[in-house]
Amino acid sequence: MVLCPECETDLDIDADEVDEGEVISCPECGTDFEVVTTDPLELKTVEEDYEEDEDEDEEEESEDGDYS
Repeated sequence: MVLCPECETDLDIDADEVDEGEVISCPECGTDFEVVTTDPLELKTVEEDYEEDEDEDEEEESEDGDYS
């Protein structure tokens, strides 16, 4: 039994049915988790602001280009 680190809902995940690197979502709160290890089953919260950081980097690059 694995509990969601965010809302403590039982995620009902069988370690034999998931692979390392797979992303699963909590059906209750919707938080995404990456499977870090399967034995023991360990989850890590997927960082959602990764995409936002990429967008900010692209904006900075285009601003730098505008001032050249």
